[in-house]
Amino acid sequence: MKLFSLFTISFIALLIASIILTSMAEQTLDNIFFNKKIDNVFLVNSIKKHINRLAVDIGPRPITNELSIKKTESYIINYLKNMGLQVHQQQYKYGNYDIANIIACSQENLFPSKYYVIGAHYDSVPETYGADDNASGIAVLLEVAHYTIQEKISLPVCFVAFTAEEPPTFGTRYQGSKIFVKSVKEKKDEILGAMILEMVGYTSIEQAYPMFLKWMGYPSKGNFIGIVGNRKSKKFGQSIFKSFKKNEQLPVETLFVPFNGWILPDTRLSDHSPFWDAGLPAVMITDTAFFRNPNYHTPQDTFDTLDYFFMAELVKSLLITLKKLS
Repeated sequence: MKLFSLFTISFIALLIASIILTSMAEQTLDNIFFNKKIDNVFLVNSIKKHINRLAVDIGPRPITNELSIKKTESYIINYLKNMGLQVHQQQYKYGNYDIANIIACSQENLFPSKYYVIGAHYDSVPETYGADDNASGIAVLLEVAHYTIQEKISLPVCFVAFTAEEPPTFGTRYQGSKIFVKSVKEKKDEILGAMILEMVGYTSIEQAYPMFLKWMGYPSKGNFIGIVGNRKSKKFGQSIFKSFKKNEQLPVETLFVPFNGWILPDTRLSDHSPFWDAGLPAVMITDTAFFRNPNYHTPQDTFDTLDYFFMAELVKSLLITLKKLS
């Protein structure tokens, strides 16, 4: 009996040690990946270059400004093509305007039928330079695409730059993500999960919340990235959260809302909501937009207001996530 107990205790101890060592090995692999393969200064400068091009050189990017929109499309397309990706433009009409979603998939097959999506909108409202909203999201998307290809992360993922997210097309049939989701349904593709980047570049010593979230223990300082999902996306969102937690340089918080966010409409204000409405798993990854950034939809949303090291850490957290999903 004593021998059996000793054997049992020894077995349990070995099992626990094995689990701990496996966890440490995974963390070590992540650390090696980033310390050896990603030059943080280079990454920060790359993000700055993207946002400077979009928010400074091009400036406001409403879909009714054809010159700005075409310059933006060309910049995104050329960057994706230069890293060896095939790029497809999902073109359609909004009144007299020709607009398009930009789609690039990470595998040789341009359109696998089963894939993840990383998306961000590239348009802005007319009165803003749109640095945080949403040049920041596009910059992070482009760098995640770059390192996904460079590091040969084996995962079916499509990078989608959406058009027509801002008013007056938000929530209408012309919204770029609605066009995309409709085509996904028509082709019977399977979206394994969508990560939508919406305003991801602003940090602050203060953080506001919708009324009923104020007493739920969220941080008072605006230095975290948020993951917002509906109930159907909770499992997917929690897996992202678990991966993000491996990056100790980027605090992360989650919020999962019932009824596709209709009880808290602010949680629906980006390109993830068409995915929710179609029953597809999706999360919004955000700096919390106007709950943190006072420059939202104003001329003060400029290049110099953003936190570029914050965005660089988000790129790393997303790459950890893609590695874990692969």
